[in-house]
Amino acid sequence: MAHEDALFMPSRPLEPGDRYGVLSGFDPGTRTLPTGFRLAPAFRTLPVDIVLDKDVAVTMRDGVTTYVDILRPVGDEKVPVIVAWSPYGKSEGSAPAAMGVFGLVGLDNGIVSGLHKFEGPDPAYWCAQGYAICNPDVRGVSDSEGDSVLWDRQEGEDCHDLIEWLAGQEWCTGKVAMSGTSYLAVAQWFAAAERPPHLAAINPWEGVSDVYRDLVMRGGMPDTGFARQLRDHSFWGNGRKEDILAEAERYPLMNGLWENKIPRVDRIDVPAYVVASYSNSLHTVGTFRAWRGLASERKWLRIHNTQEWPDYYDETNREDLRRFFDHFLKGEDNGWEQTPRVRYAVLDLEGGGQVELPADQFPQSGVVYAKYYLDGRRGTLSTEAPTAEATAGYDVETNPGLASFIVCFDEETTLVGYPKARLWVEAEGADDMDLFVFVQKLNAQGAPLQEFTVPNRSAMIHDITEHGASILRYKGAAGRLRVSMRHLDATASTDEIPVHSFDRVEKLSPGEIAEVEIDLSPIGLVFYPGEQLRLVVGARDLFGPWMPGLREYVPDNHGRHVIHAGGAHASYVQLPVMTEG
Repeated sequence: MAHEDALFMPSRPLEPGDRYGVLSGFDPGTRTLPTGFRLAPAFRTLPVDIVLDKDVAVTMRDGVTTYVDILRPVGDEKVPVIVAWSPYGKSEGSAPAAMGVFGLVGLDNGIVSGLHKFEGPDPAYWCAQGYAICNPDVRGVSDSEGDSVLWDRQEGEDCHDLIEWLAGQEWCTGKVAMSGTSYLAVAQWFAAAERPPHLAAINPWEGVSDVYRDLVMRGGMPDTGFARQLRDHSFWGNGRKEDILAEAERYPLMNGLWENKIPRVDRIDVPAYVVASYSNSLHTVGTFRAWRGLASERKWLRIHNTQEWPDYYDETNREDLRRFFDHFLKGEDNGWEQTPRVRYAVLDLEGGGQVELPADQFPQSGVVYAKYYLDGRRGTLSTEAPTAEATAGYDVETNPGLASFIVCFDEETTLVGYPKARLWVEAEGADDMDLFVFVQKLNAQGAPLQEFTVPNRSAMIHDITEHGASILRYKGAAGRLRVSMRHLDATASTDEIPVHSFDRVEKLSPGEIAEVEIDLSPIGLVFYPGEQLRLVVGARDLFGPWMPGLREYVPDNHGRHVIHAGGAHASYVQLPVMTEG
């Protein structure tokens, strides 16, 4: 059942035609797609014969009927199955919008068959490797019955029921896994937390792990651009769909509805191969949070230096995932257990980034957290706190609307881990502040360094990432906080990672100097001698929306922001510095 506080709105039926993919129409039955079959001219041909069981009815525990497509190898040999769970259509991989995303990031649609769910595993590859793929239309989507929900325990229970149903099919070995990026990753946190007995492994490839903190109220701000995209352009069906925007407006503080949308990752005990990056402004923080909380003793983390779609469909990475699945779903003794538990990346934003660096944990041993104190008078950062207090400030309604602080590194310095800012702030002419914090790398000449995360290097990708489309161009580690939501959750917070409770509003009184802690996204960044780190504190998000076309959040700022530094108000940024050993 959906949470009692959930709000719903009418959905709309799928429109006829290929808008949702070539095979999106309801057409139950079994057919064989022969070797050499090509779904459409843009896609690759099938390397093996594949059986397509289309629109198979699966009944959930409450009697609701959902429909799934199953693609499996021809033959009598039983195979394990990989589930791609999302509200996107079963045939969404061949939809014009999905094909356009490949074009946007610079991927050739010919690397996939079009039989995959958008952001999910490609049956053309996996069936050839002895796996089946299950593409469900989840509750309330397309022809499936019921009301659809957005990332909560209802989805976890439904996926539990699907996993157990799949395990009992005559063609299945009884071993079920999950894989996919973004929505398909988030669904895995919820499904695995329900502990379905036949779930053998999961592969969450970048995804949020707290709908309130990561999606609709980031930093306590009602930033709902992508939530609107999800609500308005997914979940097409005959029933009702959850109105996440209405919920964000009615319930601006943490409550039972939002708690129901936090997956209980501490219940996940199956093998997990988690993939993350430093650069995905939607998914990074949530992916690392979930990985930290997983209860499984067999969990692996790989941090890459690109974007999730090129990374997921990369041939080498797919073979790496197959070794993981072969080990846990087929019992192959292929040496997977010797894979480092953490493989991390260190970027230099100059073409010399490193990946696949092995470690037992993240951050690895040898990291110390160093405080770099703000000097309000000089605009610098130093490991020694200024004895005299000084302020830096900006008018929120005029340019630049920010203040920055710089440190130059005399020797090579590598940052790997979780940065945070601890600031003393004051609002002149207002009782609240929306603060945006950003750690940026500058070269020895003071120019900011950035790096595209996708193969596309065209003029268009420059244009759309100049301000916005932040997942496509990495500009540094970022965080944000509405100061009235600054109360920390003492149970969940650590010295490295502050966690806000978001359960109360504490407005500022005139002249009040408030202490705030702001978590920044995880970082892996090297500075060479003479290069500089710039800390930016400002009144607006310099990154813009995470993808083009999303509605940008307009901060609720007024008056003047003042940052106090030095003396009794020693503001600092805490950085994870790699030492020898």
